[in-house]
Amino acid sequence: MHIKGWVRTSLIDYPDHIATVLFTGGCNFRCPMCHNADLVLHPETLPDISVAEVLAYLEQRAGRLTGVVLTGGEPTLQSNLAEFLNDVRALGYAVKLDTNGYRPDVLTALLQQQLPDYVAMDVKAPPEKYAEIAGVPTLIIERITHSLDALRDSNVAYEVRTTIMPWLNADDVEALAQWLAARFPPHGPRQWVLQSFQAQHTLDTRLRHAIPSTPAHLHALAERVRRWVQTVSVR
Repeated sequence: MHIKGWVRTSLIDYPDHIATVLFTGGCNFRCPMCHNADLVLHPETLPDISVAEVLAYLEQRAGRLTGVVLTGGEPTLQSNLAEFLNDVRALGYAVKLDTNGYRPDVLTALLQQQLPDYVAMDVKAPPEKYAEIAGVPTLIIERITHSLDALRDSNVAYEVRTTIMPWLNADDVEALAQWLAARFPPHGPRQWVLQSFQAQHTLDTRLRHAIPSTPAHLHALAERVRRWVQTVSVR
């Protein structure tokens, strides 16, 4: 495991849990609105945090902390992710995994082993704009659909979430809603969260002076797409 960042206590990253948040290095996407540039582009410049140190901390904090969040970067790139999640669960913690869903075989295996208790999968855009918003010109959309299908067919709690940024307009969000509804009939995924991008430190410097969506705009989008996905919410 290449753990490159650590928020030791968080009240907001894992629903219903006081959690510790671990950031893994490296990512297979280059999303223009990403604000973890060093984790994505230059993980080798960041020191590794010892797995042993993390596990010792979790053992000491058992009962006061209840959850562990694996985020990134992209955690499914880590070769020994399953082993680490087993170690975390052995200490009595619930596990939340954040993923972009571009490694469906890894995600499916983790779900089959019931290693994550909760999965948050970023869904970037409708299929015709996915490559642009993910920053991967050669993106294979079937990898995303396979991961969505794996979530749909599992008994693991999950959410899908979309970051609203200037290159996504209301028509794009509605097209995405229709696509999600078709994959999760009849009313969409269990939970679809709309959230605004943050302009600070974005990979694409053109976005650093853009204006993030207001709560009113996000709620208007949610209302527009609720005819397709009834479980949409705003964060």
